[in-house]
Amino acid sequence: MSEIIEKAYGKVNLSLDITGRREDGYHLVRMVMQTLDIYDTLTMKEVNTPGIEIELLNAQGNAANSGKLSLGQDNLIYKAAHVLLEKTGRLEQGLYITLDKRIPIAAGMAGGSADCAATLRGVNKLLSLGFSNEDLREIGVTLGADVPYCIEGGTALSEGIGEVLTSLPSLAENFEDVTFLVAKPAVSVSTQQAYGQYDELVEKDVQSICHPDVDKMVEAIKAQDLSGVCGTMLNVLQYVTAERNPVIVDIVDTMMDAGAENAMMSGSGPTVFGIFTEKVRAENAAREVARGKLANEIFVVKAI
Repeated sequence: MSEIIEKAYGKVNLSLDITGRREDGYHLVRMVMQTLDIYDTLTMKEVNTPGIEIELLNAQGNAANSGKLSLGQDNLIYKAAHVLLEKTGRLEQGLYITLDKRIPIAAGMAGGSADCAATLRGVNKLLSLGFSNEDLREIGVTLGADVPYCIEGGTALSEGIGEVLTSLPSLAENFEDVTFLVAKPAVSVSTQQAYGQYDELVEKDVQSICHPDVDKMVEAIKAQDLSGVCGTMLNVLQYVTAERNPVIVDIVDTMMDAGAENAMMSGSGPTVFGIFTEKVRAENAAREVARGKLANEIFVVKAI
């Protein structure tokens, strides 16, 4: 039987703004996204037994799986494979998918969306279904707002509910010396709850919210101005998530004290990332975060 191996890369939000809410409850966003070299590995195989089976390879002893990870029909990997089989009339097809999990769970790094996107890409190739990336993005947005971005990756402006993507000049290529430090504390955050708490904050005290200048960040990226990029980093969800998880602020402060150009929470949190111009500073900051027992999943990585 043939098999396909796909890497599912995690992301951070260099900027995250919420600009409104649709009648169906989806939030309208403007975000600058960046893929990092932290990835899950999915292996997809055709099997003779009809149905979709998913197995977690390293569930034992892997800190990335300290959260609850369902592998049933509510998992985005299952949903992605099922929708492709359904659309092509191949529901009797047998698929066996293994997941080697490394992206932290419930961390604001789109781990589930990245796995979903990798499944869409992989099953499409494995079964020669013929979907284009544009097709996969249209299917992906029905499964999760971050899925279209995760299908493409890189540096991008994400708008609408996440389905409107504009590619930007690559940070990985234009800032080769930049290193990212990523730290996930031992708490998990529900994206749905974080957005709900943000809505409550807007109703109570909208004046307290400072919104990022997303356009200015886009201009800085195009101008290859790292200080401009770092100077415009802001995530409106950090207001609510950090209030309930003060360790986020502790990690940000630790990274800044260790020489980060800037540091903030990614997505709905609680993961914090810092941008460093020297790898040695990022490594020193990682040791400080570990020494303070502020996070149990720490990565020193590059943008890709």
